[in-house]
Amino acid sequence: MKTPVDRRSFMKIAGASIGVGAVYKVGSLLGRGGFGEVFAAEQGRATGEKPSPFSFVQLSDTHVGFSGPPNPTGTKAFEEAVAWVNRLPEKPDLVLITGDLTHDTEKPGEHADRMKRFREIAAGLTVKDVKLVPGEHDAALDGGKLYREVFGETHASFDHRGVHFVGLDNVSLGKPAVGAAQIAWLKKDLSRFPKEAPIVVYTHRPLFDLQPDWEWFTGDGDEVLKVLDGFENVTVLYGHIHRAHTFETKNVRHYAARSLIFAFPDPKAVPEKKPVPFDAAQPFRNLGPRVVREPGSRAGRPVVDDIELVARTFAGMVGSQQFLKARGV
Repeated sequence: MKTPVDRRSFMKIAGASIGVGAVYKVGSLLGRGGFGEVFAAEQGRATGEKPSPFSFVQLSDTHVGFSGPPNPTGTKAFEEAVAWVNRLPEKPDLVLITGDLTHDTEKPGEHADRMKRFREIAAGLTVKDVKLVPGEHDAALDGGKLYREVFGETHASFDHRGVHFVGLDNVSLGKPAVGAAQIAWLKKDLSRFPKEAPIVVYTHRPLFDLQPDWEWFTGDGDEVLKVLDGFENVTVLYGHIHRAHTFETKNVRHYAARSLIFAFPDPKAVPEKKPVPFDAAQPFRNLGPRVVREPGSRAGRPVVDDIELVARTFAGMVGSQQFLKARGV
């Protein structure tokens, strides 16, 4: 009889990045002998590659082209996030960017220029691969046409060191939805995997009803989660809400990344959706790194530390190696 894999055991966080980009370290259950070895062999048959430890970074909501009172600093946080990732002592294999790469505009040619600028900044990342999904600002106005021309397909999947990654588009239909065609694609895509397979889904909007009146939901998110019901080790990473948030549905742990442009408040604390006001004395308030560490026990939950990004950290006075060492990571 197979021993079930704790869905939190295969992934932990090894560091932090600007704007809560979290550095996820995969493979904590590997090398434990016994079931860990059996699991690695089975997953290797499904993906063509046996699992091995690695790390990756999530960034979100860069909104290149945005200009307004909530953040007059423009792309500065995104640019520093790129530099921060490049300074990490343990080089991540991947960077996942979960939508709203640009801020939309109806001015002819300007949106394409913003996508070009996004690519120029992202090209500074010295990682092996960068994977993207669109946000509504990238793809809702034209159904994803420009996004596809610049970046390629709006949804895709890939295997990396025994983990299956799925990028879902829940914006380009012009409403918060994945759509029947993409859900059918997802079912087919996952059909070759055993229930223990580690699966990471990255998308823009939350797949559950977080705050529907603020459009923090996906209309057919329940249908997507039904497809994922048969798997024991599922993590969903998303953005859109411009704040850190963790939520658990039936078999999935959901993590939201903070924005790299401005923050939104807790909807439970305020009556209407407005960005957190810009504070010139603390220009990077609410744009901070998150460190998540697995406590080491298969039964334990990750420990999450959200650390506010202060000006001295942003300016590089606290290096990543010293930061990680100070946090015991």
